[in-house]
Amino acid sequence: MTTTAPPAPPAAPETPEGVRPGGRPPVSRRRRIMRRVVGGLVLLALLALTAVLPEPRTSTDPLAPDSTTAHGSRAVAQILGRQGVQVTHVERLTEAVALATAGSTLLVTDHALLYEEHVERLASTAADLVLIEPDYLVSHYAPNVWSEYSWGASPAPTAPQCSDADANAAGTLTWAGGGFSAADPGDGPLGEAVTLCFVDEEGAAGLAVTEIDGRRITALATREPLTNGALVEDGNAALALRLLGRNAQLVWYTPDARDLRDVDAGGSSAGLGDLVPGWVGFVAIQLLVLVVVVALWRGRRLGRLVAEPLPVVVQSAEVTRGRGRLYRRSRAYGHAAAALRAATASRCAQRLGLPRSAGAQAVLDEVSYASGRSRDEVALLLYGPPPTSDAGLTHLARELDRLESEVHRP
Repeated sequence: MTTTAPPAPPAAPETPEGVRPGGRPPVSRRRRIMRRVVGGLVLLALLALTAVLPEPRTSTDPLAPDSTTAHGSRAVAQILGRQGVQVTHVERLTEAVALATAGSTLLVTDHALLYEEHVERLASTAADLVLIEPDYLVSHYAPNVWSEYSWGASPAPTAPQCSDADANAAGTLTWAGGGFSAADPGDGPLGEAVTLCFVDEEGAAGLAVTEIDGRRITALATREPLTNGALVEDGNAALALRLLGRNAQLVWYTPDARDLRDVDAGGSSAGLGDLVPGWVGFVAIQLLVLVVVVALWRGRRLGRLVAEPLPVVVQSAEVTRGRGRLYRRSRAYGHAAAALRAATASRCAQRLGLPRSAGAQAVLDEVSYASGRSRDEVALLLYGPPPTSDAGLTHLARELDRLESEVHRP
């Protein structure tokens, strides 16, 4: 009888060297490092590219000719550009004074940042001036025009009530608050004619026009006619375009606090911040963020606790005997006595139900009450002076053992 041997099981496929069975090949440490380095370089390149990209052409500053917000003035600037007016936007006082030549118009949009020395330099130019809300500084531009304030007035449409062509083209102006006045609307204190338009019930004018040394100086008590949000209201568009489009050149000056803090009546001084390009700060912030990310990425991380097997297992009794021999060899009677007293006090307190945070006074009271001994005797045993000999230590151990046997839970 022939016996057929069962077929041999298929051999397991050979595992390539360096590959774990059932898993993917491990990624080498060098490859992981290269990936991280490449990722960091790509991130740094993206940050650098973002830093060197051109700044957006729009801003959010009030009355800025490139601002598209409701308080910006991009609409007026674009209309003036279509009408052939060359609009030059500057933020530095020195540039504004240099560009404000005869036959041009200088628009000053914000007087909250200006001081008298700044106004004197602007007033010394040969250009026509259009001043937005100059308040008390108006008299430094035109000594025959004064600042006036209407208390408790609310904005309301006001008719021109004057002979100025620009004001009459606008028809009405909605304003309230700080306005202008003059000693005599027809004849100023220096002999120059002053035209006051849009006068409210208290005599304050929303628009003052005068000429000094052949220059036209116009002061407007409200910024609304120049803003995008109010350009289509009342006659704001007509008034703004006529005031700013009188000449072919318009210097649009929006004061910058960083520039004015170093500017005085004699000139300007450039600080270190003025010599550094504006994008340097942005790049520095991005590099700081990159450093923090890399520090968190490469920082040492603590994993889970791993129990390390000891080379030798030592019984607790052997440890106790070994410590006793060390105390005996070094004649450390005080350390040995302290260990005995601490152990006795701990066991007595646990037997009496005292918490671990109980103080020495509470332990003394409870142990004295439970053992029937006096409090001084218990204090001498548990917290007395250390022994100075082997006999004293042996005697203390016996007394502590006897005290512990006498302590019962009440």
